[in-house]
Amino acid sequence: MVSRVGRRLLAMEQPILARHGVSMWAYIVLNALASGPMRTQAALAASIGADKTRLIPVLDDLQQRGLIEREPDPADRRVRLLGLTDIGHARHGAVQAEIRAAEDVMLRDLPADDREAFLRTLAALDH
Repeated sequence: MVSRVGRRLLAMEQPILARHGVSMWAYIVLNALASGPMRTQAALAASIGADKTRLIPVLDDLQQRGLIEREPDPADRRVRLLGLTDIGHARHGAVQAEIRAAEDVMLRDLPADDREAFLRTLAALDH
């Protein structure tokens, strides 16, 4: 059952991400950076369950497109601190709003109480 829901969500999200020129991995990175302060590449990789080597090309692409910035940590210049640029915040917000609207359509047949409980459960499982 969970895999069917996951496949439906992915099928719903893919065209939205494509319209905004964002891959699923890029959206995951934007989402993680939008939810908290700058973090190191290692901390970001750990928080999203990605290998650092898999993450570097995604970060390079996002930086080249002006969506994120990587700055040396003043405390340790070998470390890069990550953050969203204004463009990155705007892109993340636009993608997230469109995905939430599509999720609302997908869940509209659930009674309001069930929908809220479902979303709370998903949020709890995500942490």
